[in-house]
Amino acid sequence: MMPANYLYILLGMGIVTYVPRWLPLVFLSRRRLPQWFEQWLDLIPAAILSALIFPILITTGEPRHLDLMRPELLVALPTFLFAVKTRSLAGSVVVGMFLFWLTGKFL
Repeated sequence: MMPANYLYILLGMGIVTYVPRWLPLVFLSRRRLPQWFEQWLDLIPAAILSALIFPILITTGEPRHLDLMRPELLVALPTFLFAVKTRSLAGSVVVGMFLFWLTGKFL
């Protein structure tokens, strides 16, 4: 049986996870947002993904230092070009996986 403290912690975590997602939906679902704001919101996932991936592609070691010859970066550049040209998510994943495998064989 779980102590009551754990239940309070789980309940608190659920509230702090749910409320920030719920509030914008409730208040913004009935309003028409300006077009520029909707376009800006569309860029947020790409910006977050870039912020997560970019440091892994160009830095290495502890403390972090710049390394532009990382295999991950060498694979990411042609994969990115393929993704921009074809707009195919599945194709980009396959090309990226293949190039990463190929890089591992030769580097």
